[in-house]
Amino acid sequence: MSKEILVVVDMVSNEKGVDKDIIFEALECALVNATKKRYGPEWDVEVKIDRRTGEYLTSRRWEVMTDEEIEWPERQLTLVQAQEQQADIQLNEFIVEEMTSVAFGRIAAQTARQVITQKVREAERAQVVAAFHERVGELLSGVVKRADKGNIILDLGNNVEAVIPRDETIQRESMRTGDRVRAYLKAVRPENRGPQLVMSRMAPELLIELFKLEVPEINEGLIDILGAARDPGSRAKIAVHTEDQRIDPVGACVGMRGSRVQAVSNELSGERVDIILWDENPAKFVINAMSPAEVVSIIIDEDAHSMDVAVAEDQLSQAIGRGGQNVKLAAQLTGWTLNVMTATEAVQKQEVEVQTLVHLFMEKLDIDEDVASVLVEEGFSTIEEVAYVPIHEMLDIEGFDEEIVEELRNRAKDALVTQEIANEELLEEKAPSPELLEMEGMDEALAYQLASQGIVTLDDLAEQAVDDLLDLENMDEARAASLIMTARAPWFADENQD
Repeated sequence: MSKEILVVVDMVSNEKGVDKDIIFEALECALVNATKKRYGPEWDVEVKIDRRTGEYLTSRRWEVMTDEEIEWPERQLTLVQAQEQQADIQLNEFIVEEMTSVAFGRIAAQTARQVITQKVREAERAQVVAAFHERVGELLSGVVKRADKGNIILDLGNNVEAVIPRDETIQRESMRTGDRVRAYLKAVRPENRGPQLVMSRMAPELLIELFKLEVPEINEGLIDILGAARDPGSRAKIAVHTEDQRIDPVGACVGMRGSRVQAVSNELSGERVDIILWDENPAKFVINAMSPAEVVSIIIDEDAHSMDVAVAEDQLSQAIGRGGQNVKLAAQLTGWTLNVMTATEAVQKQEVEVQTLVHLFMEKLDIDEDVASVLVEEGFSTIEEVAYVPIHEMLDIEGFDEEIVEELRNRAKDALVTQEIANEELLEEKAPSPELLEMEGMDEALAYQLASQGIVTLDDLAEQAVDDLLDLENMDEARAASLIMTARAPWFADENQD
């Protein structure tokens, strides 16, 4: 029998490519099951196979427990019963007794075959996870095996399957059984039924990987892809760049008579792809990304990370695109919030902003309109800039001497101090009450946030609804509900006393 076990282990290990220890564990499990079938399923049985000789020993175990804990007499003993056999035994230890091993016969072999099959499947699944975990982010090709509730099952070969979930498929794209499809490996998810390879036809990375296939200069490192944005199945934009002045990155990606970009488009069900030249200057990059519309002017708001993009009136619809598609893709590609408008609207908006700044400077610095207009024309947009910009920058302004500059800076600093005092007084007026600060579940930062919203007392908080608090920082529905109920607790206490 020992030789037979070793033969089985060697044969299965070689045939399935599974580690021998896994096969030994499967055989031990099979022998345990065969032993329980003979003596009873309640027995606690353990089988150990010698990995070198193939011989195995079977033992039965009883756990030592208190009288009250005994539920299974077949595998549990009281402390008194156990000490009759082993005087120094303690609670939660085991009495172990060797027993006659069952023969490795037909039943054991059949059980072993089932267990081995299961172990082999688990090992194969683990191998799949190990093999594909490192390939997440790659473009893979497979054959459509079947459709399951809108999900597409792909056969990747070597008995490996992948799934393209319904929400990762291109709308209106038709895939039939037997079609060869390329997709982007998005994740490997371990599940009870085995690892699931999740692929995508929607990911922007798929577009990048397809261009790597079609454009040798990208794989050679001569051209870099620095971003991609997609409206899957309809339109996409991709940003390219090269340090080699001899190469036209846009032309290389388009190919002779558009052959390269057309090959990518065909793979994505006719998705139209704009090749955009990347630029380190954000404004120039946005201008390129707005293609095919021509940009007249751009105004950058770095604080809001947005740009006002002005185009000719007859190009406004082209700049926005059907359903806002063009500006949306340009915004995704560049990472900036883009506000598209006509040149006339841009001029009007700028005039309004200029007038607003002029009146701000006139009011806060107590200066006339001419001086305020000069400050705006020179690029000043806040009182802080007037107060703290280097003196030499203001002295460079025509008509400004040291006396004027010093006076303007002092007035700006006074205005800032006045504003700060007003803010402090406002905060004091809206300080949270002691009872709100000391409420269970409350912290000082949250209490002052509430106070800034006019919620100063426990009663104020008790009158709120959950939705009223969700705009606060680090707030969710559960915490909002808990705080409100805590604030309402005194109400219920008063009702009980009545």
